[in-house]
Amino acid sequence: MKYQIIGKQLTVTDAMQAQITKKLSRMDKYFEDDEAINCRVVCSAKKKTAKVEITIFIPQMTLRSEVEHEDLYAAVDLSIDKLQGQMRKLKTRLDRSNSRTSLGRAIAFENFEAEKEPKEKDIIVRAKSYYLEAMTIDEAITRMNALGHNFFMYLDKESDRIAVVYVRNDAGYGVIEAENPIK
Repeated sequence: MKYQIIGKQLTVTDAMQAQITKKLSRMDKYFEDDEAINCRVVCSAKKKTAKVEITIFIPQMTLRSEVEHEDLYAAVDLSIDKLQGQMRKLKTRLDRSNSRTSLGRAIAFENFEAEKEPKEKDIIVRAKSYYLEAMTIDEAITRMNALGHNFFMYLDKESDRIAVVYVRNDAGYGVIEAENPIK
């Protein structure tokens, strides 16, 4: 795995970089061709805590975890645990659907144990559909706030593409927009 370790509001020393790389190297066994996998770690210092964001770029998808803790190295460990949990869930879902096609070439799923019991939160309990109205992002934010939700899907009036506006954890809003236009 190729590592990129970045510091925000803190300087990443060689010792920190070596320790973080050592901890992350435990995950190498989970990837078939670990040289094709890129891993970005962003360490940032806050008033009393350290925040660690780990993003692993696999050709078919992106795995990401974010943890805040008083100790930077504990945050790295917790973030790695979170990523391993995501990968276990992914393995379980792929086992249920019997489709390991292209993703199975990147992740060595045989190195994981499947989850014992599916958790209730993993089961779809409600499905909803609605007509997407064309609107501006400001209208979408207003609707989202009026509904009391933390995200809202709409059809962007300017680009004619499906978009989702959401409330970010660090304040402000974010927008995810589909790259392909509606036919």
